Amino acid sequence: MMSTGRVQLFDVREPEEVKDGFIPGATNIPLGEVENGFRLAPSQFRERFSVSKPQTSDSDIVFYCQRGLRSLTALETARALGYTRAQHYTGGLTEWIDRERL
Repeated sequence: MMSTGRVQLFDVREPEEVKDGFIPGATNIPLGEVENGFRLAPSQFRERFSVSKPQTSDSDIVFYCQRGLRSLTALETARALGYTRAQHYTGGLTEWIDRERL
């Protein structure tokens, strides 16, 4: 998905953590804001996060965190809100960094 550019990538770590590195193109929505954020109207979502709000039917929504635990919680939250095709990056930023070094 990353290679095609067809991914809506959401980093659910805290802003302080994002300062230390992130996957390019990701939007930071801390885990504690995921539920309320994804309940916002599209215009409010764009105003708050500076990206378009995903559609519930989108299959290119991916959540990630440092190692995959918080992103799993974010995924469960999103699915409960109707984003049934959303996914999470199991290995998180740690795995992504390791793969980039190869």
